[in-house]
Amino acid sequence: MDRKTKIALGGGCHWCTEAVFQSLIGVSEVEQGFVASIEENKSFSEAIIVHYNPDEISLQTLIEIHLHTHKSTSTHSMRSKYRSAIYYFLDEQKVKIILNNFQIEFNNKLITKAYPFSEFKASREAIQNYYQKNPEKPFCERYINPKLKLLIDNFSQQVNLEYIPNNLTNKTA
Repeated sequence: MDRKTKIALGGGCHWCTEAVFQSLIGVSEVEQGFVASIEENKSFSEAIIVHYNPDEISLQTLIEIHLHTHKSTSTHSMRSKYRSAIYYFLDEQKVKIILNNFQIEFNNKLITKAYPFSEFKASREAIQNYYQKNPEKPFCERYINPKLKLLIDNFSQQVNLEYIPNNLTNKTA
């Protein structure tokens, strides 16, 4: 049985977040764009929607990777554009419990919050799949490659190496 579900994640640039989650086993699709929640978080913030198979990768693992691949303990002036968030479609309580359980892995307080998903606007086509189209660009080498290296070093069982450049995996062509 091919089960699929989804979660939306925001934290940093959606190019970075998209590249990280596209490289995971069990993730079938990543939609890059802008997500809004409700009430005081109804403004759009850069984020992705991750479609995944929970039989191949757990929600807990997705949240753990998210927390470790963006500044989940850092407040800064761009947080309205880069809200540190997990937007749930279902299972509010499960998301909040998982998030709270990860606090022990961090020296500083997690600022990442769980919010109900409300709306999504896709990025323009030209910047979707940005890393896959432009892995040699300075932005990708400076910001995305370190996140992918972190995945390889700490979550190797979850990484689909077909999405990772050879220079990061130490494979030879």
